[in-house]
Amino acid sequence: MNFRFRLFFDKAFKIAVTILSISVIVPLILILFHIVSKGVSSINLHFLIRDQNLSESGGSGILNSIVGTFLLITIASVFSVPLGIIAGLFLVEVKSKFVEFVRILVDVLHGIPSIVIGIVTYLLIVKPFGGFSAISGGIALGLMMFPLVVKSAEESLRLVPYSLREASFALGANYVKTIFRVVLPTCIKGIIVGTLIGISRIAGETAPLLFTAFGNPYFNINPFKPVNALPLVIFNYAMSPYEEWHRIAWGASLVLVGIIFLLNMTTKIAGKKWEVQF
Repeated sequence: MNFRFRLFFDKAFKIAVTILSISVIVPLILILFHIVSKGVSSINLHFLIRDQNLSESGGSGILNSIVGTFLLITIASVFSVPLGIIAGLFLVEVKSKFVEFVRILVDVLHGIPSIVIGIVTYLLIVKPFGGFSAISGGIALGLMMFPLVVKSAEESLRLVPYSLREASFALGANYVKTIFRVVLPTCIKGIIVGTLIGISRIAGETAPLLFTAFGNPYFNINPFKPVNALPLVIFNYAMSPYEEWHRIAWGASLVLVGIIFLLNMTTKIAGKKWEVQF
């Protein structure tokens, strides 16, 4: 009887896990199917190489929004990734009461709503420096990305065996060389994955950009001028009453999902290539 009960419990548990897994996967598949079915009709060469200008013959495009999205992600990454890795090193390597205070601040920053970060960036950067810009948008997105990079760097650094540090010291390497030649290369995959998670989060954010980058219907790569981004196109066009604008919003949604997918694949390939085996 005891054996039958355990066998029944084992099968019931497997069935429950399968059902829960399906309940998570099915909504994702439905969302992706809906985006693809609605957006694929908009995807063509003109859509990808034209700027956002509905007055042109042949329809509007999203080239300026794609370039603006990558520009904002680049600025955010340049701002948040080095600082995040340094902060992660500080949390792992330094033994001090101040470390716990910094960890709490990182957790608080991670929990701040994106619209609040956008408003704060507007008050501290946009207004004092006289206008909307890609720089201010990138800083706002970088603030959202920073805690994720810190956490991934901290967790990855903690997984590096201390014996590797000791071996490096025994061979005559100083602390800085040990960090940059041994510790960081060993945990680079985890840091890359954390960076990817941060990029995936900020790539679809709209609220901070409304207060910082603002949007621009024309092609622009000047970081000190307003730029457009795919989330802004999706938000503005989806709110409009025009069917043509809705079609553009679905097409931009599909492109944004595709960009995030490519970032995931690139990061996994890079992580396998750079990972140090020990």
